[in-house]
Formats: sequence, C-alpha cells, structure tokens
Amino acid sequence: MSEKIVLITGASSGIGAATALRLAATGHHVVLGARRADRLAALVAAIRKGGGSAEHMVLDVTSPDSVDSFVQAAHRRHGRIDVFVNNAGVMPLSRLDALRVEEWNQMIDVNLRGTLHGIAAVLPLMRAQRSGHVINVSSTLGHDVVPNSAVYSATKFAVRALAEGLRKEQQDIRVTVISPSFTDSELNTLGGDPDTMAWVRTMADKLNMPADTVADAIAYAIEQPASIDVSEIVIRPIAEAAA
Repeated sequence: MSEKIVLITGASSGIGAATALRLAATGHHVVLGARRADRLAALVAAIRKGGGSAEHMVLDVTSPDSVDSFVQAAHRRHGRIDVFVNNAGVMPLSRLDALRVEEWNQMIDVNLRGTLHGIAAVLPLMRAQRSGHVINVSSTLGHDVVPNSAVYSATKFAVRALAEGLRKEQQDIRVTVISPSFTDSELNTLGGDPDTMAWVRTMADKLNMPADTVADAIAYAIEQPASIDVSEIVIRPIAEAAA
C-alpha cells in the first residue's frame, strides 16, 4: 500500500500517540498535532528512530486558525492530505445538577468544535483532490448515555452525526467513526466531579483496552480499498459487551 499523509489531532498521548506509532510502522507519514510540544517531539523522535516518517506541530483544536495552520502547513509540504484523524477530546464527567458549566463548555469546544474545525480545514483540500478520509473518534458513550455522561455523550453523539452528514454530502471522501469504550488514556484523569471520576478510574482499571486496539481499528479503516467506506467501528472489552 502506498504511503499516505495522515494528520492526527490529540496525538501527544493515548489513542492519538498509539495511532501515530501504528501508522508510521505501516509506512505512512504522520503529522502530529497537540498542545504539548515536548510530548510530540519525543514521539516523533521515537518514530524516526524506528525507521518511520513523522513530524509535529503545536495545535489547539479549539482555535480554527490553529487547525487551519496545521492543515495548510502539512499541505504545503506534501501537496496532499490523505487522512485526517479527529481524535482530540476531553471527558470531565459530572451530573448535570453539579452545574460545572465551564467543563461543559470545554467539552463542547474540544470534542465538538474541534472536530468541526478539523473538517472545515481539510474539506476544501480533499474536495479539490477528489479523495480523502476523515476519521472521527467518538465513544460508546456516543451511543448510550449513562448517569453523569450527559454533556460528554451529547458531544460524542454530535461527532457521529457530523460524520454521517459528511458521508452523505461528499461522494469522493471516505468517513469513518471509531467508537471505543474504556481505553488506556488520560481522559479519565482530568477534571470532572471527583466522585464520578474516581468511579471511572475504578472501572477503567477493570476494563481498559490498550490504546493499540483502537489504533488497529483506525489502521484497518484506512487500509481498505479506496472504494470501501468503513462507516463505523464500535470497540468494547468482552466483559463490558456481555454485561
């Protein structure tokens, strides 16, 4: 399979970092974006040491200008963008009556607006080249709402809706949604109601999937023939799926 130019947001840890390593090992060139430059630089160095091809750029997905600069810089260097992975996300869970409005807005800004900013930046380029692949990382909580997940679930339901709309509007662009359950990442360590997040961490200790599992699913979708659209992959540990 020929090398693809793959842009990944939220690439400094978790699913984003695992996806970068997986795709670079397969021979693709990965362009990594996130806020933590030191993490990105270390990841790029590791990929290059292993014989892969990678570069990075500091990225804030809540800023449309930052996302556009990230995309345009990669396009200038490589002349095309084959895949864009909308992976950046945050998950500070709490009950609605806790009124953690600032955290609600953070999830809307990162999970939803960040995804929209990615689509806005790459869509004109992919339309012009009459090809491309947009991959949105959603969640199993984008399929089912549980107590304390209302706002996070709302953003992840929206990410799936955006993908479905994009798929129906664009004949030349493949669109995939990846919906993982508990995955080894930093999502369950940042913000949220302390009791809720303690419960999340307890469940994660029991059910966490390796981030590599999700990276493999992303790679599978990318590696299909250009005429095949892998619309959605839902990934759960067996212990949860059977519950």
